[in-house]
Amino acid sequence: MLSKVRVRLPAGRPRTRPGAVAADKAYSSRGNRAYLRRRRIKAVIPEKRDQAASRQGRGSRGGRPISHDADLYKERNTVERLINKLKAWRGIATRCDKTPESYLAGLHLRASMIWIDDLLRAID
Repeated sequence: MLSKVRVRLPAGRPRTRPGAVAADKAYSSRGNRAYLRRRRIKAVIPEKRDQAASRQGRGSRGGRPISHDADLYKERNTVERLINKLKAWRGIATRCDKTPESYLAGLHLRASMIWIDDLLRAID
């Protein structure tokens, strides 16, 4: 699943290895972690309770506990909240625009509306 993710900068050769991947508990499988480890990418994914219990049940054969950077994980939450604010606009949530250019224009418009709203709240 994660093998299909690509990161591209504005110009030049596509960058295919980010420094870290932040994801929620749904992506904490052994396979995803192994894939990220092979590519030398830091996994910022909390461990599910049942996976932790299973690992602990195996004792010393269960391996080390999974660690993740809590501060980096908090930044993921900030990004998720922004995406939710963008999707509050139905045109972006449904992706019903005909061209990528009009969809991008809608994203810019919605981002401007969020920015202006935040400025007005800061003034009050």
